[in-house]
Amino acid sequence: MHRMDNAGEPRMSNELAPMGPSDPPYAAEMDAEREGWYHIERLIRSLTPAECMVPGYFRDPDWSVRDLAAHLGTWLAEAAVQLERIRAGTYAGHEVDIEALNASFLAAMGDQPWDVAWILATSGRSRMLQTWSALTQPTAEAAWWIHKVGSEHYAEHQGRLEEWVAALVGRRASTGG
Repeated sequence: MHRMDNAGEPRMSNELAPMGPSDPPYAAEMDAEREGWYHIERLIRSLTPAECMVPGYFRDPDWSVRDLAAHLGTWLAEAAVQLERIRAGTYAGHEVDIEALNASFLAAMGDQPWDVAWILATSGRSRMLQTWSALTQPTAEAAWWIHKVGSEHYAEHQGRLEEWVAALVGRRASTGG
């Protein structure tokens, strides 16, 4: 099925409608998400792919930066699905067992190489931003997902990531690499 956009051009019915001239809902949250993501990304990009695989970011269970990227990416991808459901009016609630999902996501991504985890994180974020920006009305459910995966989630990991990146980069200096 085709529909006409505001300029009279045809578009597919499943395409996202363009936003109007006003700010989208959650504009401030989007800005905060962008700042948080870019900070995380700068830290990660200061590492080599091999360093991203070194366990020690978390202990028990051992996490590497790859595991963090996979963790962020899987949550971003999940949020994209849920925000799309909210936008479509098919969302059924957010009774979420965060610890169970964390364990499930970690198990699913555990054997993946660095590049797969990083692609998941960046593509999950892109898809989440696409669905998030298509929301036309703020809702409590959308706000819950935005807070779960956006700047607040990044902030939960930022301090430890800064420490771990410094330690990994410090190893380079001490080994002459």
